[in-house]
Amino acid sequence: MFFQILDILGTIAFSISGALIAMNKRMDPFGVLIIAFVTATGGGTLRDVMIGIEPVSWMKNMTFVYVIIASATFAVIFRKRINYLRKSLFLFDTIGIALYTIVGVEIGIVAGLHPLICIALGTMTACFGGVLRDILCNEIPVVFRKEIYATACILGGLTYFILLRFFEDKNVLYLIAGLVVITVRLIAVKFKISLPSLYKKEG
Repeated sequence: MFFQILDILGTIAFSISGALIAMNKRMDPFGVLIIAFVTATGGGTLRDVMIGIEPVSWMKNMTFVYVIIASATFAVIFRKRINYLRKSLFLFDTIGIALYTIVGVEIGIVAGLHPLICIALGTMTACFGGVLRDILCNEIPVVFRKEIYATACILGGLTYFILLRFFEDKNVLYLIAGLVVITVRLIAVKFKISLPSLYKKEG
């Protein structure tokens, strides 16, 4: 039950994140809904296709479709009350990647996959929707920039498996691993920590 709640919360966070950036790009209501939908389902769709789940999860559970529509509508209606657009976008995006990382890792475990593959699935679940969102909005995806983004997801996944030996209650693991993702992302942005660029200026 708690796992399903995490999945729905992640869907809400990413739907609002997508809707916010779409409105920032001055898209019409249909465009906002499409971007919200792609952001919320992109990572999960890739994950399900890779591990052979047919049809993909959100197609079998209309709750997620309704949640996405409701979240996008909420963002549109209350867009003037969501102050500091950039901060709001960052907040919902960070919460989204934390929750989706855990969802992806857990689904990998249920599928009987190796821990490293589970962490990769968690990272893809968390990041790919944002990649599609940014591409459709004509932005360079955050995960391809120097920002600590996918790295936070990887660290959250590693934390999950490290603590798996010490905690039997998976709800506690979900909470701790998710907080690791959020904390790493917040610290990286707060102190402007980034991965080194491979590009070097000539001369």
